Amino acid sequence: MKWITREKVKVDRVACPWLIKNFIDKDAEFLFVPSDKVLEVAKLEKAISYDAQNADFTHSKDGKCTFEVLVEHYKINDKAILELAKVVHGADISGEINFTQESAGLKAIAEGFQLISKNDFENLEKQFYVYDAFYAYFKKHSELN
Repeated sequence: MKWITREKVKVDRVACPWLIKNFIDKDAEFLFVPSDKVLEVAKLEKAISYDAQNADFTHSKDGKCTFEVLVEHYKINDKAILELAKVVHGADISGEINFTQESAGLKAIAEGFQLISKNDFENLEKQFYVYDAFYAYFKKHSELN
């Protein structure tokens, strides 16, 4: 399936593709376009839109980021993912940077990778390792509890 969002990805628009590839659609293909083109291109490409205004999946009215919305929609109950969702929430939602102790670091990492990556695809490739590491960390700690 094709998935589409806004270009110049940072926190939520990196976290969501990682989640999608690992827990929802391992064969997912991602498209990145200007904000005002997301829904138009989604229709043309028959793609699922996310993290954009009026997208199929986006921030919820109750304050959840798109990552959390996808976790809830696809009923992902993995304890490590639920912990990671809190980190992404804090890094992505304005005014919530202290939501977890890791959120500020994730936001800085996401912004730094956005600055040093040639394009959104390279950015995803580099940052997926960060999410793999967070997932492994939370997986290990959830097993200890």
